[in-house]
Amino acid sequence: MRIIFLGPPGAGKGTQAKRLTDKYGIPQLSTGDMLRAAVTAGTDIGKRAKEVMDAGGLVSDDIVNQIVSERIQEADCSKGFILDGYPRTVPQARALAENMKASNLVLDAVIELKVDEEALIRRIENRVAETIAAGGTVRSDDNPESFRKRLTEYREKTAPLSEYYAGEGQLVVLDGMAEMDTVSEEISRVLEKA
Repeated sequence: MRIIFLGPPGAGKGTQAKRLTDKYGIPQLSTGDMLRAAVTAGTDIGKRAKEVMDAGGLVSDDIVNQIVSERIQEADCSKGFILDGYPRTVPQARALAENMKASNLVLDAVIELKVDEEALIRRIENRVAETIAAGGTVRSDDNPESFRKRLTEYREKTAPLSEYYAGEGQLVVLDGMAEMDTVSEEISRVLEKA
């Protein structure tokens, strides 16, 4: 089972990926985790990534694509994996398709969780108010302004992936505003058909 989750921040991708990890025993792969692991392991690509990060630069698509390509070949991915946060761009999606084809791997599902962005912003506002009321500390990026910036960045850079995967006949769009269990049931139905 090889799955890509698409959707803006706060859509519930991480929650649903965790449920699938528990259900199917397949890993959820995060590019940040993969980069850190490659750096820690001291692999050739990890060393290249470390040089870029130490210099304060952004890791290139080539490095990220290679790290993902190597990671999906590891033993724990033999039954499948969940990609959340990768690909972020259409060129990354094309590179992933080429890498998977070269390894005789097939993508089983691309699931987009559609959400009402204003409702997500209200959720953030409520979470901040509840945290403050409880005497807690609010994270610096956990505020409506930062969240709006993240949504804008998502729309500009990542949302075109929906069109790409729709054009490939691989996109399934689900209502991310539904109850968590309902979303999980819909995802299960999609995966049963895959």
